[in-house]
Amino acid sequence: MRGLIGLIVLIWLLIGAFAAYQRDYFSGDDDVSCKDVGDTALTIVAGPLNYFGVNPKVDCSKVDVPEPSS
Repeated sequence: MRGLIGLIVLIWLLIGAFAAYQRDYFSGDDDVSCKDVGDTALTIVAGPLNYFGVNPKVDCSKVDVPEPSS
């Protein structure tokens, strides 16, 4: 049973990776932002739901990142 669940999860993630590829999230830009990484990860996790209208996006403006000490 665990093998079947693992196979389903693998196929789910492969479909999500293909959806991210179709949206050019793996274009190789040198300037990668929080939004780019978040959108790519959410698209992969959403898997087949991408083809049913789910378009996950990340809003990194609300993230409070601590500043480095001097």
